[in-house]
Amino acid sequence: MASLPKSMKALRYEKPEDWSIVEVPLPTLRPGDVLVKVKACGVCGTDLHIHEGEFIAEFPLIPGHETIGEVVAFSDDVKGFKVGDRVAADNSELCGHCFYCRKGQELLCEDFKAHGVLGLDGGFAEYASYTQGRLFKINNLSDVDATLIEPASCAMHGLEKIAPKPGSHALLIGAGPTGLMMAQFLKHSGVSQLTIAAPEGSKMELAKSLDAADFYVPLSRSNPAPQWDQIKKDNPYGFDIVVEASGSSKVLEDAINYVRRGGKLVCYGVYPNSARVSWAPSKIFGDEITIIGSFSETYMFPSTVDYLDSGKVKTKGIVNKTFKLEQWGEALESIRNKSAIKAAIVFD
Repeated sequence: MASLPKSMKALRYEKPEDWSIVEVPLPTLRPGDVLVKVKACGVCGTDLHIHEGEFIAEFPLIPGHETIGEVVAFSDDVKGFKVGDRVAADNSELCGHCFYCRKGQELLCEDFKAHGVLGLDGGFAEYASYTQGRLFKINNLSDVDATLIEPASCAMHGLEKIAPKPGSHALLIGAGPTGLMMAQFLKHSGVSQLTIAAPEGSKMELAKSLDAADFYVPLSRSNPAPQWDQIKKDNPYGFDIVVEASGSSKVLEDAINYVRRGGKLVCYGVYPNSARVSWAPSKIFGDEITIIGSFSETYMFPSTVDYLDSGKVKTKGIVNKTFKLEQWGEALESIRNKSAIKAAIVFD
């Protein structure tokens, strides 16, 4: 590491809403760690939740959980990497010995750590370090488009939990970046008819350009009731799978009414901690509806990289705004006001 600088620029939060660009030492490498020079790091709704003190974040923190970069150094015991390798970072680290890890449910780890979110610094910095088992090589994707690998891996985990049967009909509500990833995975995995319902505008047009669904229902922003009624008329038996990916608890509460008897309702959006929904237990009981929660991912990066790096799942146009680290306030605002479909912080 002799040729590397001794310090780096980083975005650091002392507490919610209290951030600044600071100069800090480069990460110290543990055994098995790889040092990555960050090229791009995605910005998403989770970062806004972290900024506002929602979600599971711990402070102080260098956020950024969708990191793409280039290997510049590594510990002596690291194997399979060389300087210059382009890599995507899985932000999670698991203890391996708690109650849930011992049961093979590592995502529920009682000492779950996540770079840029919980307990470990992330990629909104010039350099970041990750254990070698959480780095995956990429070849074809641009640095900016590769920031979609982490959210897409969360969609892949959701797909694994849904386990669609061949010939399933699905309704996906919301056309944000991770929803567009989920839509494409569903089409590759047994769903024969996929409908996307989302507010009219740029995200819905992007969904069409990606060929993400079979049917598209642009929802009026002022009065979407007629479009929801039409969905029911066109699908009188409902859908085998309904994925709520907008993060609206009000929409989630109503989404159960579009689930076919024996179907599945997936809570896939990131909802405020204070959000509540009310469902009739008799409906869930009598219609045998399965309600699924899908949060983050573990071990989904290899398959996700295969899909995105090969071009089988399309990414063009999803990241539509990029910012420098010093423009963090603007990047955050682009997520808040929804002018960005997906944003990224870029270096160099």
